[in-house]
Amino acid sequence: MYVCVCNAIRESDLRAAARGCRGDAADLYASFGQMPQCGQCLDEVEEILIEERRFARLPVRTPA
Repeated sequence: MYVCVCNAIRESDLRAAARGCRGDAADLYASFGQMPQCGQCLDEVEEILIEERRFARLPVRTPA
């Protein structure tokens, strides 16, 4: 699914990049060589950053 239609950036690509991004949405866009255009996706991009940072802190469980 495309999160940013203006720059054709998919959710899966944003999530993968968010795992290595220490900044905000603008920094995440910069990692793609892009800038936010219309701004409608910024709330969702910020939420993706929060979620990926939260998931990164969870312990990894191995199957029993």
